[in-house]
Formats: sequence, structure tokens, C-alpha cells
Amino acid sequence: MSTLKGKRPQKKRTKSAKRRLKERSRREQRHVKNTNHIIAKTIVTEAERTAHGIALEELRGIRRRVRLRKPQRVTLHSWAFAQLGDFIVYKAKRAGVPLVYVDPAYTSQMCSQCRHIDKRNRVDQGLFICRGCGVVAHADRNASHNIAQRGENVWNAGRESRVPATP
Repeated sequence: MSTLKGKRPQKKRTKSAKRRLKERSRREQRHVKNTNHIIAKTIVTEAERTAHGIALEELRGIRRRVRLRKPQRVTLHSWAFAQLGDFIVYKAKRAGVPLVYVDPAYTSQMCSQCRHIDKRNRVDQGLFICRGCGVVAHADRNASHNIAQRGENVWNAGRESRVPATP
């Protein structure tokens, strides 16, 4: 097959090629859905076993809010976090496990010990070093502690009555 200088050859879009791509896409969707079910079941079962609730970050609109480099965009946009969240919600309801949503702002930049917020606290993908108190931790573990603390605050605020007592 000859090509013009600087041009790529045309790709064939045959029916069989399209059919195979569709088949592979469905297989991947089933795999992702099954994996999300397993993860959700594990999370809810652990919360039920330990008699704790679940706190999730409110991630609606994250694709519009977050600006990432191209390779990271592919990872973010191909992860079915909304589906995982939906599975956790329905499994938690069914099991009677309390679930709250928290604001995700600064959870990865805030120290879970001293509450100091600094963009430089997050040294790299997996390392968190607090500029305030010097705590060294795994970045995801630190963020999960922040989410748990916010979840507890949201839960306790919801249980407090905001209506003044009548005389």
C-alpha cells in the first residue's frame, strides 16, 4: 500500500472490526461493573461488621473542576467512580449502614493531625509531609482520615437539633 508523504494510510472500518470493538467494549464494561460491585460490597460489609458509617466525597462535577495532564485525564475519565458510588449507596441502604457525603475540598492537602493546609504538603502521588507539624504519611491514607473526620462532623451536625426549644 503506498502512502503520500506525511499522510497515514486510511483505517478500514469494516463491519467485523466494528462488531469486535463493540464486543470488547461490552466485555470491559461487564468487568468494570463486576469489580465495582465487589469493591462496594467489601466496603459496606466492613462498615457493617465494625458498626461504622461510610463517608464519601461529593464528586459531582469533578471532570469540570479538575485540570489534569493528558495521561491523567484518561485515567480520570475512564474510571467509573459514579457507578461505584451508586453501588455503595444502594448496598449501604440495603444493609442499614449510615452514609454521608462530604466536601472534597483540600482533603489531599490538609494534615489529618494538625489540620494545616498547604499545596506543598502533597509531595508527590503517594507521599504526604505536613509543613506545619512534620507528619509523614501515605497521601491517600491521610486524605481518607480527613474524609472520615468530615463525615463524622456532618453526621453529628445532622443529629443536632437546629430548632430552638419551645417554652
